[in-house]
Amino acid sequence: MNLLRAASTVSLLTLASRVTGLARELFVAATFGASAATDAFNVAFRIPNLLRRLFAEGAFSQAFVPILAESRSREGDDATRLLVDAVGTVLIWAVLATSAVGVIGAPVVVWLMASGLADFDAAVVMTRLMFPYIACMALAALSAGVLNTWKRFAVPAATPVLLNLSVIGGAWLLVPRFPAWGIPPVYALAAGVMVGGLLQSAVQVPALRRIGMMPHIGVTPAALRAAWAHPGVHRVVAKMLPALLGVSVAQLSLLINTQIASHVGVGAVSWLTFADRLMEFPTALLGVALGVVLLPQLSAAQAKNEGAAYSGLLDWGLRLVLLLALPCAAALLVFAQPMVAVVFHYGAFTARDVGQTVLALMAYGVGLLGLVGVKVLAPGFYARQDMRTPVTIAIAMLVATQLMNLVFVPRLGHAGLALSIGIAALFNALLLLIGLTRRGIYAARPGWPGFVARVVAATAVLGGGLAWAAQAVDWIALAAQPALRIALLAGALITAAVLYFGALALLGVSARQFVRKA
Repeated sequence: MNLLRAASTVSLLTLASRVTGLARELFVAATFGASAATDAFNVAFRIPNLLRRLFAEGAFSQAFVPILAESRSREGDDATRLLVDAVGTVLIWAVLATSAVGVIGAPVVVWLMASGLADFDAAVVMTRLMFPYIACMALAALSAGVLNTWKRFAVPAATPVLLNLSVIGGAWLLVPRFPAWGIPPVYALAAGVMVGGLLQSAVQVPALRRIGMMPHIGVTPAALRAAWAHPGVHRVVAKMLPALLGVSVAQLSLLINTQIASHVGVGAVSWLTFADRLMEFPTALLGVALGVVLLPQLSAAQAKNEGAAYSGLLDWGLRLVLLLALPCAAALLVFAQPMVAVVFHYGAFTARDVGQTVLALMAYGVGLLGLVGVKVLAPGFYARQDMRTPVTIAIAMLVATQLMNLVFVPRLGHAGLALSIGIAALFNALLLLIGLTRRGIYAARPGWPGFVARVVAATAVLGGGLAWAAQAVDWIALAAQPALRIALLAGALITAAVLYFGALALLGVSARQFVRKA
């Protein structure tokens, strides 16, 4: 299997997800603006997303995928199928119980998350509507872990598109009708989320059946007891607990930041959310894609005790991170206003909202290299079933983030929250890299100084071109000509990409260097 091709496939499908995600946010921004209703939805949606990262995509995947890969490598498909059945049964019972508690305790949960919301009651209602979403995501995460281990990356990478299309479709159909029924129109977004969650779970069923790994989930107490008795479940839980702590640290930081943002003023939560949506393009296209492809390969190399291959995989991933994330970071810093204006400046989203979102996006951009790098470096520990080291570093970064908030937020407002996250991400990646190197897990291959110099030089060319384009056009004034504005943005970004890769080619860096077989 060509790892670059696999990562490219995941990236392209993730691109489709992020494009539809931007369309979703554009619809929300144009319909509701950065209003109290938008803040309420963003907080309500963030709560099940937080738990999804705790129980499903985050801690669960980090613990489950290495053990799944090891089981398949050493015990074969039949034993692995029993492991999947048992883990799936325990997982779904856990998230259903959590959903029930969340629906009942929604007012407390919202108060803990964002007590300063102007429309607190709407956030509570939407939280109750969307809490069961985590059960759908737990099943989707279980399916994705299996499919990625079987090197079927396409379906899991494509499923988020369904969520975005469901929210857009639900809102398109229901927002005009809800007021006549006495229902706040913003609730249409919550309805779309639930439909999307159901579709994300269902679409993976055919792919699982094709490889003969469709999980059989036990729905009785006896089935739960039998699943809990499986030794593989205990291994996953044992590894998941420290991973859960690690993911909890990141989510606790998000919770604290959301709480702070809710007190900064109306719109602050939404400005950060819209900036984060643009940030998800490079972090997902690069970091998530590389992490998804690398973790099963690293786990297999660890199971076979292939240390040189393990280090080589990490080196390959880190070079791609620098090659692709550094120019993206430069673009976010010098070209933020055109991107925010073209994507969001419609309808109820004002020029002031553009400016405030730009500040947050630039602050996030400072730490982009770290945010993407962590997605490659952390699997270097997870594949060895070492959860403690990333957790320890994450706890230190949580403390550092909040200390920086004390300095930045009074001076920079909501943008200070984004800047704290970005700087902490850089230090997180650096400490992970130091840990892998000192333990002899990763040894840099020759040629790094020259490679860094070439990438930095090409990034300077790209940054100069984008900085000129940002100043040459009045992107706010072009709101009345959206087609022209979109064409100019596309032209500027395509030209910048040609300049960057052209400069790399002249300096002797080509894509062929990154073709790698599993």
